[in-house]
Amino acid sequence: MAPSPDSPAALRPLLPVAASSSGGLPRCAIFLSGGGSNAEEILRRLRADEAAGRATFQVACLVTDAPRTSRARELGEAYHLPVVEEDIREFYHARGEARVSLATEAGRRLREEWTARLKEKLEAHSLAFGVFAGFVPLTNLTAELPCLNVHPGDLTYLKEGRRHLVGLHQIPVERAILEELDWLRSSVILATPVTGGGEDMDGGPLLGISPAMPMEVPGEQRAAFRQEASARPSRRPAGGFQDGLEKCAQGFQEKLKEAGDWVVFYPVLRDFGADRFYLDATGHLHFRQGNGHFLPIRTVEYGKDGSRELLLG
Repeated sequence: MAPSPDSPAALRPLLPVAASSSGGLPRCAIFLSGGGSNAEEILRRLRADEAAGRATFQVACLVTDAPRTSRARELGEAYHLPVVEEDIREFYHARGEARVSLATEAGRRLREEWTARLKEKLEAHSLAFGVFAGFVPLTNLTAELPCLNVHPGDLTYLKEGRRHLVGLHQIPVERAILEELDWLRSSVILATPVTGGGEDMDGGPLLGISPAMPMEVPGEQRAAFRQEASARPSRRPAGGFQDGLEKCAQGFQEKLKEAGDWVVFYPVLRDFGADRFYLDATGHLHFRQGNGHFLPIRTVEYGKDGSRELLLG
């Protein structure tokens, strides 16, 4: 008799089986490109869990594509962690590309070469998964290594059946403003391999969302922002659009770090390390409860008070 769809035999763990059954805590790498506020919050909370004997994973190393400008070296020294560096700008520039981009065939080929270099450097760390904490480059490391990414948009919000608050940088917040939403959430997803120019980068399993953060934008301001959006060039300038919509979205995104990212990201990592997330044959998400039973879910909402609400689906 075939196993029922929600039985353990019919489900695939998102944490690699070898990592969850080896006896030791799963090892991860934290990837960062800039200031590292999310990485620092994860490390701070993990150290507290380690001291209390309740950690479910361990950090093996930090990884950065911007060794000169990110805080990876500083955090590595503070938390006694090795830092793996592969400067993506230097890599592209040394091969005649002025812009680090996936928009051209040459850019996509270089991204695969850069990823291969980075993967070689990571092999010595025996990683079970990765954590994208403000890591800018899209990379197909995700094809072989499960990588969790925090995203500044509510990925439960659909339009025409598709996730609407998607995109790089502050774009998800801009979309929320233009949709006249009065809230924002952070989402944590399992990152999927990059195809083409990365248009489907936010399509992976949605593991968790934060509580809603209020977002107030006056109606007349939203109307002005819509005009700005319609007047933008098709290609984003290197320094950004520098218009009112972008600046407003960046402000809300910065507030969302503490109200959203810091609320949801670490609890998802804790549950991921504890082997709680599974997929069935149709790609539907399931959550393993403390009693060993599995529930099909849309996602999990994590509260500021440490609560966890399974959103059934």
